[in-house]
Amino acid sequence: MKSKEKKEIFAKTLIELRKNLKEAKEEVTNLNLEKAQNKLKNTRSIFWKKKEIAYILTAIKEKELASTASKEVAAK
Repeated sequence: MKSKEKKEIFAKTLIELRKNLKEAKEEVTNLNLEKAQNKLKNTRSIFWKKKEIAYILTAIKEKELASTASKEVAAK
């Protein structure tokens, strides 16, 4: 994953990130199924897709923490 793609992930909204997360998880499931059926030529694609999921989860967590921190500041 290139740094440009990483920046694009971190620029998305929470709703878009959750949608992308769901799609990525479905894709990993499909890739694993293809691997089990010996249809998948590049098994490294599973690794990269899982890494993309990790980036998405990190972005989601950062945005959630930022929103709770801003709510705490507003409450004070």
